[in-house]
Amino acid sequence: MEISEIIPHIEALIFASDKALNANDVTELINNAFGFLEERITLDQVESALNGIQEKYATEFYPFELKQSGGGWQFLTKPSFHTTIAQLNGDKFLKRLSNAALESLAIIAYKQPITKGEVEAIRGVNSDYSIQKLLEKELIVISGRNELLPGKPLVYSTSKNFMDYFGINSTDDLPKIKEVLADQIVEATVIKPEDFTDNSVLEQVSDEAAQERAEEETPNLPEETGDYEAESDQEDTSPESPIV
Repeated sequence: MEISEIIPHIEALIFASDKALNANDVTELINNAFGFLEERITLDQVESALNGIQEKYATEFYPFELKQSGGGWQFLTKPSFHTTIAQLNGDKFLKRLSNAALESLAIIAYKQPITKGEVEAIRGVNSDYSIQKLLEKELIVISGRNELLPGKPLVYSTSKNFMDYFGINSTDDLPKIKEVLADQIVEATVIKPEDFTDNSVLEQVSDEAAQERAEEETPNLPEETGDYEAESDQEDTSPESPIV
């Protein structure tokens, strides 16, 4: 079967599916539908067809596009139409996650599978409400129990809805921690004496350095006023400042 013949069937499958379909799913479904054919379609043919469909709907004539999201291929509306689509569900569609929920979700995404206690240990605050909200939004799921910890607490992982929500195909598409931290590192500027072109500035720097060395070599002696306070051998009983 030619690729041009299977493209409409692939479009129909992805359009009708309530979940993302990967290339293997599509290949199996089409071969099952045309089981009477002697020559079965291959995975390479399906992948080529998917690339062709993606290019087709990327043009400005269509308000939706074919994208890899949630572990497979889906038809999604283009970002320029999101405000219009939001009118279907009102403010609920536009409601964003709170900072607390995002913090908990980020920890789960990078440390999964992870217990609620471990999330709280990293955040430093109680995370009951955040975890509950993430479960209600189906962004995380209970993926089992940690058999090694006392009480065998529940462990949490991200869901397929999590990938849909952030428009990624798998957790491997998340930015790497090292990449995020690298953007925040600012290298110090090294200034060398030869960088100065003005000799007067060089002389001033040399004089200041000599003065600092002289001050360091001169011992700081107490003034001889005759009034000295003996060191107390009593322990400091003043209350310590609370740690916030």
